[in-house]
Amino acid sequence: METTNAPPPSPPTRGGRVPRIRRYQEWLQTRHGLVFEDYDALWRWSVTDLDAFWQSIWDYFDLQSPTPHTAVLARNVLPGAQWFPGAQASYARQVLRHVDAAHAAGQPALIARNERGDRRELSWPELRRQVVALALHLQDCGVQPGDRVAAYLPNLPETIVAFLACASVGAVWSVCAPDMGTHAVLDRLRQIAPSVLIAVDGITYAGRTQDRSAVVQELLAGLPSVRHTVLLRQPGATENIAVAQDWERITARNDAQVAAFEPLWLPFDHPLWIVYSSGTTGLPKPIVHGHGGMVLVMLQLGGLHNDVGCSYDPETLGERFHWYSTTGWVMWNAQVGGLLSGTTCVLYDGSPAGSREQPDWTVLWRMAAETGVTFFGAGAAFYAGCMKAGIAPADCGDLRAIRALGSTGSPLAAEVQQWGTDFMAAAGVPDIWWANISGGTDFAGAFLGGQRELAQQPGRLQCRMLGAAVEAWDEEGRPVLDAVGELVCTQPIPSMPLFLWGDEDGSRYRASYFEMYPPGHGRRPGGGDAGPEAGSVWRHGDWICIGSAAQPGCIIYGRSDATINRHGLRMGTSEIYAAVEALPEVLDSLVVDLEYLGQPSFMPLFVVLRPGHVLDAALVERIRGAIRQGLSPRFLPDEIVQVAQVPRTLSGKKQELPIKKLLLGQPLERVVNRDAMANPECLAWYVDYAARRAGGATAVAG
Repeated sequence: METTNAPPPSPPTRGGRVPRIRRYQEWLQTRHGLVFEDYDALWRWSVTDLDAFWQSIWDYFDLQSPTPHTAVLARNVLPGAQWFPGAQASYARQVLRHVDAAHAAGQPALIARNERGDRRELSWPELRRQVVALALHLQDCGVQPGDRVAAYLPNLPETIVAFLACASVGAVWSVCAPDMGTHAVLDRLRQIAPSVLIAVDGITYAGRTQDRSAVVQELLAGLPSVRHTVLLRQPGATENIAVAQDWERITARNDAQVAAFEPLWLPFDHPLWIVYSSGTTGLPKPIVHGHGGMVLVMLQLGGLHNDVGCSYDPETLGERFHWYSTTGWVMWNAQVGGLLSGTTCVLYDGSPAGSREQPDWTVLWRMAAETGVTFFGAGAAFYAGCMKAGIAPADCGDLRAIRALGSTGSPLAAEVQQWGTDFMAAAGVPDIWWANISGGTDFAGAFLGGQRELAQQPGRLQCRMLGAAVEAWDEEGRPVLDAVGELVCTQPIPSMPLFLWGDEDGSRYRASYFEMYPPGHGRRPGGGDAGPEAGSVWRHGDWICIGSAAQPGCIIYGRSDATINRHGLRMGTSEIYAAVEALPEVLDSLVVDLEYLGQPSFMPLFVVLRPGHVLDAALVERIRGAIRQGLSPRFLPDEIVQVAQVPRTLSGKKQELPIKKLLLGQPLERVVNRDAMANPECLAWYVDYAARRAGGATAVAG
């Protein structure tokens, strides 16, 4: 695991920059005498000696606490791991500690662009002033640590200000993107009973200005727990929301109290935010992450694996970090995480591809050229769209500041990655590095990612992340290499959920991640079984292949369960059913996402109609409209098919996963137990549909 050999010399990158992960390894050698012969040895140490590794992250990034911790991992149990007992943490303090140094170096905190052509820049002192002004307002409104503050906001600087203000006073933040329909937002926010709503009354997306004031009124009517509303006014709004306080007035405050304010120190595991990830039944899961765990993991992800440096550090001076996201995707949280290390973050609010009438896949690239972005991240689907659109560097401006491309959300096809490499070479960047990552909203982090010093191979993720004890397990629960298996994480990570909101006995949390394998199986750090008191491994719900030394790297092959994953945004099938089955013509429905084994994502929706109705073009459009309005355009199906029945179990549950496996080519007898079905006679149609789809035939569809 450790060797006495000298480490390899630090390989310079463009401009003489040394990778952050090499600096970390040099620090490990100087501080602790730890030297590792290769990355695999470093990774194995990080998932075997968990205390030493996570303490090293604390020390390397110089995290602060007014009280000492008595242990690192005091209780290695899944679920229920206890990290850094006795320590205090503050996400907002970690961000704002950079104000003076970053400002003195002339580096802004935030650079923002949008579809309307607005160009904005927020300095570090101005970021602090606005955060504190809103934090004091929340306290004046009676907000206490642990109270929930909900937001209905797009990807604006104000959204980051609002989040940091909440974190400063110990409130628990939760944001929904304004492209979501009223019902989808209420399904999330009703569960957490927020006392404050911070909302926007209009957005601009894909060339259209959209009034959201009526939605805000509906949200207020549906959230009786809200006692106070703050409104960020935008062009296009038509309704006056009389009960709301004005954002501009609140954040204009600049007095002695603002100058003297300090964010609260909070227990290490104090709730920071609530994000949402859906299973196949019931409401979206409200997942709670803590201050301390998120600070640690975001610094480890960005500051080591993504190779994103501090913008005022002489070695990484002028670093500018952009990851295109909406506020409804966990990559928004990752983007904000750049501030933890003193990095300038570059935001874009709007469509990355222009409008439907005038598609333009150069929008983000032109913004990156204008703002000097050094790390450019987006979903895998964005790069695929750019490739299909045939964009050229000549149409994008000067992209030579970009030294890294990030990708996540869904598997990045090898041909798309190769296109991106060729595109950047033509733009004058012949040595572009890809930081492809894979993780989840569930723990707001990454299991797999990049390592600046490892070889790249299109279509493969470079490595398992430090501290992430990820394995591929076969059907017998045994770890395998060079074979597709279930992705499991055998050891805790500090950002794993504290709990699910409202899940008083923890049963929903356990059922979501920890019930597939027996307690103790595979739980010993370094490999092997532990006692049942150690709990069960985390089963993530992805297919993964982990390469051996002969074929290094990892490949994610899509979901192993029935959750819908459209370009990185997950949605429970129940939410789609609620929208579709609200139409009077639709009796029943079934949806599956066929993203698997490198195939393009394909999502068919099967509908059972009331007698006398047929699936004509008008009804197809009504179904699509229901999904678009009730959820998001991102969850529109690729095909809508009329069927006679939806297969169900004897207990009435829809047979989503068996139908998904059938459509992916598995034999019927291996995917479903007919005796456990209420209507096995309907399976013959789905078998025929699977055969016709495999053969390229066209089903009755819209």
